[in-house]
Amino acid sequence: MKYMLLIYSNENAWTESEREHCFTESVQLTHELNSKGQYLGSAPLHPIAMATSVQVRDGKRLVTDGPFAETREQLGGYFLIDAKDLDEAIAIAGRIPGVKKGTVEIRPVLELTGLPINL
Repeated sequence: MKYMLLIYSNENAWTESEREHCFTESVQLTHELNSKGQYLGSAPLHPIAMATSVQVRDGKRLVTDGPFAETREQLGGYFLIDAKDLDEAIAIAGRIPGVKKGTVEIRPVLELTGLPINL
């Protein structure tokens, strides 16, 4: 089953050195997951200052700077994995470096038929 592991943390909780170390550890984890056939994708996100939110209400598009919600923790990146079950996904989430200062939310991916397949 595919799982999206969403990494949330307070952007200000990380020093630049810690952030770079986190990226290095994350790349190592992706290679390990890839060797086991579990890696489907991952990426860190730019800071929330670069975010743009879009809504459509009554047929009108509203574009605003910044994230949609005001929260203490922001979405900072993701891993898309293939795991046999939730327990395995939890074990992988516990190894993501971002979990040390934030939260990793695990969401099963709902697979829709008819979507393009990227090879």
